[in-house]
Amino acid sequence: MMRIIPEIRAFESELIAWRRDLHAHPELAYREHRTADLVAERLQGWGIDVDRGIAETGVVGTLSKGGGPTVGLRADMDALPMEETNTFAHRSQHPGQMHACGHDGHTTMLLGAARYLAQHGEFSGTVHFIFQPGEEAAGGAKRMLDEGLFKRFPVDAVFGMHNWPGLAAGQFATRAGPLMASLDTFDIRIRGQGAHGAKPHDGVDPVAAAAQVVTAVQTIVSRNVDPLKGAVISVTRIHGGDADNVIPPEVSLGGGIRSFDPAVRALLCRRLVEVVEGICASLGASGNVEFKTRSPAVINAVDSTALALKTATTTVGQANVETATDPVMVSEDFAYLLDASTGCFIFIGNGDGEGGCMIHNPGYDFNDNILTLGATYWARLAQDYLCAHQSQG
Repeated sequence: MMRIIPEIRAFESELIAWRRDLHAHPELAYREHRTADLVAERLQGWGIDVDRGIAETGVVGTLSKGGGPTVGLRADMDALPMEETNTFAHRSQHPGQMHACGHDGHTTMLLGAARYLAQHGEFSGTVHFIFQPGEEAAGGAKRMLDEGLFKRFPVDAVFGMHNWPGLAAGQFATRAGPLMASLDTFDIRIRGQGAHGAKPHDGVDPVAAAAQVVTAVQTIVSRNVDPLKGAVISVTRIHGGDADNVIPPEVSLGGGIRSFDPAVRALLCRRLVEVVEGICASLGASGNVEFKTRSPAVINAVDSTALALKTATTTVGQANVETATDPVMVSEDFAYLLDASTGCFIFIGNGDGEGGCMIHNPGYDFNDNILTLGATYWARLAQDYLCAHQSQG
């Protein structure tokens, strides 16, 4: 049985309206101007101090009640560059942009908690409500840190939450230690020498080299990594040439590397470079690897996870909380915040009903039925954390 905070339940219809408005107006990384305006306006309306412009469109709301510890709660705001296939009234109004990951719901849940804590919350300490831009492989968390997030708004711990389709609505799941994989995206450029398709001996074929690289890359995990340690390398794109009778001078490939163990991560990146350079050199071509997004793994702190699980259990009951869920290969740039501070990331069930398909799907929609639950969790977590650490101080 869910123990939703009554004051939050009372404004559920407003939460739904906010969420659907955000869904209808998705904005890509660092372009979340309308979203940031709405967030800032509401926070200010509840008497919460607002700072803007961190990582362009980031918003931080600060609510202080007396002295004591400080906790950070983070939600992401950006959408994905994809076309929505849903036909409901709140579908995306921006072609080629869609809230297919639920950041519209994440933003709304944290706003709901901020409203409750500002109007009814009982605690002594400070809550920083962090609304982050550019989570979708755009490095928004790192950029906020680089621009002084935790220097300007220091926290004793930071917490994050993501909806998870397939996990029943009304349930939470997390674990201490590694929860989500690191991500290193890469560009590979293979340079050869162009030639006529009928006279390959006059050139150096980068297409043939690329084919061998793709095949060999698959052996890096299977022949270099302990089978009991999770890791994956995926080549997800390849391009070369424009004509059927021309061997191109260059081929480009790209993809991503994911793992949980920092040592394994370093090994995979090193071996990718060695494989690409070695194969290309053996065929008379040259290969170069450039890493782009480089996000660490999400590794939850033991004490922060225990507190998050306690709050979740208080809210939905022990039977509805997975305390040692399996890690997932999906990546999340909240990992940067956990690198800079202790904390915990948790999944909230999005259910299997209509619109309950997996995230990053054109038919996805956030489940409005969990908005009050998420807002309740956030509000209780902030109060639980500040209360627990106030007594310790």
